[in-house]
Amino acid sequence: MSVDQKEQRSKSPRVMFRSSKKSETSTQVGIYSLNGSWAYLLTSPFFILFLIFGLAPIIYCIYIAFYQWDPLDPSMQVYVGLDNFRELWADSNFWIAVRNTFSIWAFSTIPQMFLAIGIASILRNPVLRAATVWRTLLLIPNITSVLAVALVFGQLFGREYGIINYFIGLSGFERVDFVEDTIPGHIAIAVMIIWRWVGYNSLIFLAAMLAIPNELYESASIDGASKWKTFWYVTLPQLKNTITFFLIVGTIGGLQVFAEPLILGGAAGGANRQFSTLTLFLFEQAFINVNWGYGAAIGLAITFIVLIISTINYFITRRIASSDN
Repeated sequence: MSVDQKEQRSKSPRVMFRSSKKSETSTQVGIYSLNGSWAYLLTSPFFILFLIFGLAPIIYCIYIAFYQWDPLDPSMQVYVGLDNFRELWADSNFWIAVRNTFSIWAFSTIPQMFLAIGIASILRNPVLRAATVWRTLLLIPNITSVLAVALVFGQLFGREYGIINYFIGLSGFERVDFVEDTIPGHIAIAVMIIWRWVGYNSLIFLAAMLAIPNELYESASIDGASKWKTFWYVTLPQLKNTITFFLIVGTIGGLQVFAEPLILGGAAGGANRQFSTLTLFLFEQAFINVNWGYGAAIGLAITFIVLIISTINYFITRRIASSDN
């Protein structure tokens, strides 16, 4: 190579990265539709179902809440403004339903949480035999029909021939009317809810317990902590987020109690409305009294109550997370 060629080569800029035409024309590996407009087609069924069965009913509910609405008689579809909400605020039956709903929630959610944590602690025991079988059996009440559960428990809590009142009578106490009395009726419904959901929630707490590092239990054992102190100072603090989740989901579920009070007390919630919950009161007004506008107002009130409770739970959860940090 001549001297001039070497100098010319040294003066030419060096290209560190060269473009390759082969990479531009190479075919893509994998399913091309996942990266293109076909993705919208694949996800469209969810949005279509949400628009039809989710968003459209909400908009329709908000619309008819300002009307006196009879779906079978167009002449009775009259705009009334905020009259449905004013009537709801002054309706004593609505506040009875609110009281009953939160009473049933308190009787079912709080004891259920303690039972679920206790059952989860038992299932976490490494020396427990056939643990998988016991965990599977816990889900059987959850998959049982609500109607069947309510019918069976309705017979158990019967005043004259119920087995629970039979044992109460053998103990020398007066029989309890679980259908006509308010608090015993709420306890009966709470027992149904606990029986149906305690196994499911036990598995949730069990999953949270299994995620706790074993080093914490080993350290507590070395320090000589008893099983109760280990549970109180090691297990329970690690379950704070799970307990918060349980309370949020339990609160939302408690506001939707419907089948159990309907079977025990009918659409009106009993002679004294002792079983009337928010969802049962909505059902009575919308489908028994055929007043859809008033029923829609009740639905919006339930949504507003859920939003308030969810906001409170959000701030509680945020405070717990900040204290952990």
